[in-house]
Amino acid sequence: MSRRILQERIATVILGAIAALIIGILLWILADIAYRGLSLVSWEFLTSEPERAGLSGGIAPMIVSTLLILAVALGFSIPISLATAVWLAERTRGSSVVGRLIRISLESLAAVPSIVFGLFGNAFFCVLLEMEYSILSGGLTLACMLLPIITRVSEEAIRAVPSEYQLASAAVGLSRTTTLVRITLPSASPALAAGVVLGIGRTLAETAALIFTAGYVARMPSSVFDSGRSLSVHIYDMAMNVSGGDSQAYATAAVLVGLLLIINATAVGLVRLTTGVAR
Repeated sequence: MSRRILQERIATVILGAIAALIIGILLWILADIAYRGLSLVSWEFLTSEPERAGLSGGIAPMIVSTLLILAVALGFSIPISLATAVWLAERTRGSSVVGRLIRISLESLAAVPSIVFGLFGNAFFCVLLEMEYSILSGGLTLACMLLPIITRVSEEAIRAVPSEYQLASAAVGLSRTTTLVRITLPSASPALAAGVVLGIGRTLAETAALIFTAGYVARMPSSVFDSGRSLSVHIYDMAMNVSGGDSQAYATAAVLVGLLLIINATAVGLVRLTTGVAR
């Protein structure tokens, strides 16, 4: 017994050290971004357009372009992913050939590098569909990237709902559709939100695919058919292509991290609100 207790304590210490290391790395990155870039963030920086190739001015066009790209990506990927996840979880069995093929396809799609998605988006959306370099092309390309992430997380979330819920709803005469809408999906909403949050993080951080689809233009877009530079692409451009642009890159990174935290907190709050209303 003493040896087993010692092994458990050693395992606990090791796992705790790994968790502390991960948290420490995250805090280190956030502290570095805050120290180097937060002092440059101001209202003028957030609301003005870039000047002198981005060395002065602000990042307002990039913020708008990023939000539009995010809206297009989530607007197309969430309904398709959720519908696919519901079909896989509710309408297919473990031995279903079609279900296994779809899951294999999703796993293969998730393993495709983002640069390949960028080349595909450029060839299909920009050239074949004649959307050219635009926010719509970039958003649709990112929607293709988000499909496997949101679908797999959503399927597992729906499958994790206790089967007793469905049995109880069937006992009182509710249809499968009503059970899905009124019971299953609200019960799975926290995990569904986690998939959406992962998708948001992937969208906001993506650079390679957007360079080939949304473009580099650093002006305020008037619609989703205009080319637009996202915050991540702007960070890359300032850090790699503009001499002396490191400070602007860090300031933009601070805004990007802050935007991600705000969106994640909002998503979590909405999930808690809707879950409370459902109950």
